[in-house]
Amino acid sequence: MEIVLIKALQLICCLSLLVFVHEGGHFLFAKFSGVKVEKFYLFFNPYFHLFSTRDAWFTRLFPYFKDNETEYGIGWLPLGGYVSIAGMVDETKDAEEVASRAPQPNDFNQKPVWRRFLIMFGGVFFNVIAALVIYSGIMFTWGKEIVPMRNLPNGLNYNHIAHEIGFRNGDTPIKIDGVEIEGFSNAIMMDISEASTVTVLRNGQEVVIEMPAEGVSLLEMQKFPQFFSLPIKPVIGQVAEGTPADLAGIKEGATILSLNDMATPDIIDVNMELARCKDIINAEGCTREDSARALNLTAIVMQKDAIAPDTFTLALGSDVVMGVVWDNSQYQNIPTIHQSFTFLESIPAGFKLAWDTLYDYVVSLKYLFNKEGVQQVGSFLTIGSLFPSAWDWHDFWGLTAFISIILAVMNILPIPGLDGSKILFGIIEGITRKRVPETFEASLTLACMALLLLLSGYLILNDVWKIFQ
Repeated sequence: MEIVLIKALQLICCLSLLVFVHEGGHFLFAKFSGVKVEKFYLFFNPYFHLFSTRDAWFTRLFPYFKDNETEYGIGWLPLGGYVSIAGMVDETKDAEEVASRAPQPNDFNQKPVWRRFLIMFGGVFFNVIAALVIYSGIMFTWGKEIVPMRNLPNGLNYNHIAHEIGFRNGDTPIKIDGVEIEGFSNAIMMDISEASTVTVLRNGQEVVIEMPAEGVSLLEMQKFPQFFSLPIKPVIGQVAEGTPADLAGIKEGATILSLNDMATPDIIDVNMELARCKDIINAEGCTREDSARALNLTAIVMQKDAIAPDTFTLALGSDVVMGVVWDNSQYQNIPTIHQSFTFLESIPAGFKLAWDTLYDYVVSLKYLFNKEGVQQVGSFLTIGSLFPSAWDWHDFWGLTAFISIILAVMNILPIPGLDGSKILFGIIEGITRKRVPETFEASLTLACMALLLLLSGYLILNDVWKIFQ
């Protein structure tokens, strides 16, 4: 429960900050354009609010806010926030409400196209700026650790897809399309999926591997077992109490040599055997006897400081989990390069990191248009799960910057109900010199908002289902 609360707190803090930044962008550009901002709320406030500058006790203390044109407040529902702009059809006002009031010079719909464009673009622009500032701050505060590819002592292991292309276990990718890889990271997988050639170091020689002309699906590369992984021996770092491994007598520091007569020189081999067992018990027509055989795992294990290996029988549960945490310290001694940045150096470094993140995310959007890609989409529960189990400022700010970029990209999409639709309508008006009817815009926005709410509900239910699977 403590871990859940820590993750939830990080998520709320992250979204609160980014919503404030996004809506603040709309607010500032509206003020700059001479448009009246009626409300600026952090969090939503259906039926009631936690705080408002129009509250009687507050106006008594600060009379200035009594007649201020903008009401500032905090709602009770921590799922976003909003800015209510006079004369604009949005989630706070429909077309009928806007049309019923007498037009005012400081209304949104009374301003020229380019000013309305700036107001709507302000939120996206501020999200991008926030990402740049955060990434630059990360570079200045913590710098970055680089694991040069050429420092990997045993290269990488590859799955069957990679082997079919031409990769071999022990190969070390050093160049993608002729460009040297800066350091090891999972982002390399995306670059390889889009590459024409990959140069690997094999037995001290550079070998160029031609990638398929149609490319490789990133989703296929990420499926278990992944396209590549660090070769790590299955040495146990921790055994959870009461789990099959603990009950069988396996201790910390032990090495799994084989499972069910299958040699396991790498963690991936262990995981593949466990996956095979899971496939058996989930297969249609699986009998109780089949399930019992699959869940009784025979393991040959070399205990720490033992002279000879021992044989253990693990009685697995339906989750097919041994109950161990692997010892990843095998790679802690790999030579790394720590790169520090001065304040001025951190700005272009942060810009580059933001650009690379933005590019990778935009490229990944193409996978939303297939069945497998849609299945990877999650709700705020999925986003929350990305945060670390213990508060870590480096990870918190890194994820916050990444989510800020996601918000910028998603909001720029021309989907009614999002900023991108109003930007698109503004562009259409600028070209045709005819305004899109507000009644049409309102109806379209209402319909799309309903669909977005249904989609959000589906994603939440899907995430909950995954938790209990």
